[in-house]
Amino acid sequence: MKIIDTESTRRALPFDRLIPALREMFIAGCEVPLRHTHSLQAGKDAAPRTVLVMPAWQHDRYLGIKTVTIFPDNAQRGLPGLFSTYVLYDARTGEPLAQIDGNEITSRRTAAASALAASYLAPADTRSLLVVGCGRVGSLIPEAYRAVRPIERVVVWDRDESAAKALAARLCEQNIEAAVAPDLAQAMNDVDIVSCATLATQPVVQGAWLRPRSHLDLIGSFTPQMREADDACFAGARLFVDTQEALQKSGELLGPLSRGVFAADDVAGELADLAAGRIQGRVERDGRTVFKAVGTALEDLAAAVVVYEASNSN
Repeated sequence: MKIIDTESTRRALPFDRLIPALREMFIAGCEVPLRHTHSLQAGKDAAPRTVLVMPAWQHDRYLGIKTVTIFPDNAQRGLPGLFSTYVLYDARTGEPLAQIDGNEITSRRTAAASALAASYLAPADTRSLLVVGCGRVGSLIPEAYRAVRPIERVVVWDRDESAAKALAARLCEQNIEAAVAPDLAQAMNDVDIVSCATLATQPVVQGAWLRPRSHLDLIGSFTPQMREADDACFAGARLFVDTQEALQKSGELLGPLSRGVFAADDVAGELADLAAGRIQGRVERDGRTVFKAVGTALEDLAAAVVVYEASNSN
């Protein structure tokens, strides 16, 4: 069994390779059981800790299993809030093929899936992007989006201003116009796309702050307790999800659903529908579009296959 480290995984997953691989996997499809979610009791005052187990397979090709640990209190220790590992098998024999850095797979496929959705939903002439949350995933959003839209200006915001300043500096070093948002409300009103990648449990994005024809990308909320956007973000918007599991897992959607802001039938489609052309993406008459992702093991499998096959070609 190969052991594929962080740097090798990163090199194998440039966004111009990963985004098309995700598109192809969404079109082809694979078996994706509902993820297993387990809460770890860590004391009365501790933030909830979570373990996810996410399998996916294509019967005649590959089987992959990702394990994820989510420990929000890690920020106080100077550590990421999420760690993961990925094991890839031959689906015909069950033979283990590779253990791959799951952190790189998770962060890069998450950013790539949002960019894939934006390739259908964001205005074609989009030039400006606001990234809310400058952690491992958020820091990749500008690079991913620039693979599908002509982004010229990036604004970043994080509750930890030092993280926002660090990301803005890295982007400027890449000759991308970037700055820290001094005021979040004003920044949201000044851009075409808002991408939110936080572990927030209370809304960070207010619908009243968004441009009428903007595209809102919500990545962070993947449990019923998490929420990044208020109800007004969804009112009158055309809503898309990565998979139907988003309607069962995300506090982003469960809250508005329970309050009648929208119904499950109001969801315009899934990412697979967009990729396969079964549903049209943005049209001229569209106002706001919203893409809500909770992540799917399909994306992990697509990324892991790219990494493994790249390792065999070297």
